[in-house]
Amino acid sequence: MAAVCQVTGKIPGFGHSISHSHRRTKRRFDPNVQKKTYFVPSLGRKISLNVSTKGIKVIDARGIESVVKDLIAKGVKL
Repeated sequence: MAAVCQVTGKIPGFGHSISHSHRRTKRRFDPNVQKKTYFVPSLGRKISLNVSTKGIKVIDARGIESVVKDLIAKGVKL
């Protein structure tokens, strides 16, 4: 599963792991992405979304209908 949130667009960040001797190695900071299933009454079916925990809070606040409408306007295939 790609570490990209479909609602907020949050993507991995990159940086360095720094050891005790201060050597730097590349690392990746992945967002906390979960696969969630929501029932959308306007579509009459369930949809599956990869959303970060922030995206889940956005869906709780705005409602799934509003979020799905924005996703369809962006051209995301559901």
